[in-house]
Amino acid sequence: MCGIAGYVDYNGVIAGADEYEEMLDTLRRRGPDDEESVFYPCAAMLHARLSVVDPENGRQPMLYRERGRDLCLVYNGELYNTEEIRQSLLSKGYTFIGHSDTEVLLKAYAEWGDGCVDRFNGIFAFAVWDNVEGRLFIARDRIGVKPFFYSVTKDGAFVFGSEIKTLLKHPSVSPVITAESVGEIILLGPGRTPGSGVFKDIAELAPGCCGYFTRSGLKVRRYWRLTDGEHTDDFEKTTHEVERLVVDSIERQLVSDVPVCTFLSGGLDSSIISAVAARHMAKKGEVLHTYSVHYKDNEKYFQKSKFQPNSDDEYIDIISSYIGSVHHKIVIDTAALVDALFEATDARDLPGMADVYSSLLLFCREIKKEATVVLSGECADEIFAGYPWYTDETVRKVAGFPWSQNTSYRASFLKDDIAAELNASDFVRERYEKTVRESSILPGLPPEEKRQREMINLNFDWFMQTLLDRKDRMSMYSGLEVRVPFCDYRIAEYMYRVLWKYKYYKGREKGLLRHAVAGLLPEDIRWRKKSPYPKTHNPNYLAAVSELLRDVIASPSSPLLSIVKKSALEGLFTSDVSVPWYGQLMTVPQTIAYFVQVDYWMRKYGVIIE
Repeated sequence: MCGIAGYVDYNGVIAGADEYEEMLDTLRRRGPDDEESVFYPCAAMLHARLSVVDPENGRQPMLYRERGRDLCLVYNGELYNTEEIRQSLLSKGYTFIGHSDTEVLLKAYAEWGDGCVDRFNGIFAFAVWDNVEGRLFIARDRIGVKPFFYSVTKDGAFVFGSEIKTLLKHPSVSPVITAESVGEIILLGPGRTPGSGVFKDIAELAPGCCGYFTRSGLKVRRYWRLTDGEHTDDFEKTTHEVERLVVDSIERQLVSDVPVCTFLSGGLDSSIISAVAARHMAKKGEVLHTYSVHYKDNEKYFQKSKFQPNSDDEYIDIISSYIGSVHHKIVIDTAALVDALFEATDARDLPGMADVYSSLLLFCREIKKEATVVLSGECADEIFAGYPWYTDETVRKVAGFPWSQNTSYRASFLKDDIAAELNASDFVRERYEKTVRESSILPGLPPEEKRQREMINLNFDWFMQTLLDRKDRMSMYSGLEVRVPFCDYRIAEYMYRVLWKYKYYKGREKGLLRHAVAGLLPEDIRWRKKSPYPKTHNPNYLAAVSELLRDVIASPSSPLLSIVKKSALEGLFTSDVSVPWYGQLMTVPQTIAYFVQVDYWMRKYGVIIE
């Protein structure tokens, strides 16, 4: 994994200008092992590298000057079908210097042009400057695991980068926000409208999209989306296919020239990944290392809830012992968790899910001391229907984002002039309806099947993107590569068409997946009720973030008070509101911390309100 950036200006590029060094500087956390830049008369290509595969021959920017082509690639990601593509290219007469997927990707583009993306199985964001054609090709993986932000400037130039902060270092891009940006932060945040970069004139290339920037401007096309079709496999065949796809995806993602470990929470998803990884490594005489996150004194304050019926510790011990992993428990103190709220904002370039983000940042920082690559269980809940809103009919039937059915509550924080300009209910409803309207659904499906497909698309385009965004920024802030095997597009395509009665086998969330991994896990783990990412229950956390928000409110220069009501913020200190801000992990303490992050973000980034 790496950090990429670049700039195309057909009026000319000043090679070695200071802004390119500043842009590259923002990428060094993502790519601490190496960095390089290549300049052309009207293009700059920048790269910071985290070495995982073929450190010697995978350096970037990578050049290819043969067969009448003069190409320059900057690439962030991993291809999991590298060898299949390499064999196809070898049959066409291509040769290879090393064994990196970077070289394979570049030569795949040289051979197939923009059609190369249809052949890739992996997570990626990349750009190729064609110095003969004088155009830039850009692409992002199907599901959106790796980020790609860009801006088309007022003078018609194109700036791109792995992170928003990278673009903001270019003099053509400014930290301006509009009323719509405020809507993104307060009405939708920490989620974002697909393609939104929140800042004015900053966008994100949507998952499954690619395009060209030329003298005529930017043209983007979608090369992949979830598409409905008839599922003809019976339950037994479906079960076998799910097992095959999941195991194959995990094993493909264990390829690395550096040590690989896994996150292990004791839940179904991380346990499946860890079990397959342990078995795979044992064949090579290696032992898997697993990691879990914990909070100091949490056992004193943990309270069972509908969403979190038990703590993880007991289950982590069961599965770790069962697969024979060397397990590491990372314990986070409350003070460190609060302090990291600000670093987490720096890492994301936007406010996030409060301690849900900062804890992951600290967790990844500790793992990086021992490892470079880790596998994680994100996206299984979206694909296999693990969230409560898939199974709870009362929630499922309500129009709107199921993780955030609180628009009027959120809108109550907005200052009156902004609220009037936005019209909160329309702002949120239009985005919800657009996703539902664009969902691929076979005609004539029963209402339950139709709604389930709408729910999958809502999760893919919104909730899952927030989690993938979180995973990428918090891990790459410490130069740790996190791979997500359940994000294999083959699994997503297959499961999208599977009937609900199969997915909800035995009346359980992710019932099909549980059945498919019989024999791989202990029964206590295989049928454990879903439990979300662990958060702190220590009352000291609420006290600490409340004090921070009181300081914000007391400051006359607080930028937060330019967009939200002081009285609404003060109401949080005595709030008994049970409606979560964003999913079950953001209740009152996290809502308070979120507003602290918003204020910090506005200060740190010098946000200008248009």
